[in-house]
Amino acid sequence: MILTGVSGSGKSVVGTAVAEALGLPFADGDAFHPQENVAKMSAGRPLTDADRWPWLDAIGTLIDQWRAAGQGGVIACSALRRVYRGRLAAGRPEVVFAFLDVPQAVLAYRVANRPGHFMPASLLASQLAALEPPHPGEPTVRVLVGERTTVQEQVLAIVAAVAPSPPGAGGAVV
Repeated sequence: MILTGVSGSGKSVVGTAVAEALGLPFADGDAFHPQENVAKMSAGRPLTDADRWPWLDAIGTLIDQWRAAGQGGVIACSALRRVYRGRLAAGRPEVVFAFLDVPQAVLAYRVANRPGHFMPASLLASQLAALEPPHPGEPTVRVLVGERTTVQEQVLAIVAAVAPSPPGAGGAVV
């Protein structure tokens, strides 16, 4: 599973909690950025597609390693555009995305008050401009996050959407 959304949406916090709830490993996509990307974002410059391709490929390699080991995992990765999600899911039919859909005012507050993160609040506008919300054909759980939505509520929604239904219940895995 890949938790997606713009900076400040809660991908890392919610992703860690989802991984714990499902008994899976967690990886933060930020750790896969080359130093050049981190330096660029730290300087307030948005990444280009050319900057993102190697980063997305590194995350794809982790997914492939988990698959080869016969296990799943949870990754926090913005995957703002459909083409990025398509690249991560290509040849990996079990990949499911959870899109954390957070109001802009909540995002702005979170990003402005997040200590120690390399991405400055000034880049939020560029992330929102690049965001292509998932369309119905994508394997995505959309989680609407309000100002008071708790992490636990988000985790429960995601786990309920991706957990297999009990035998005879007629549901399916997302």
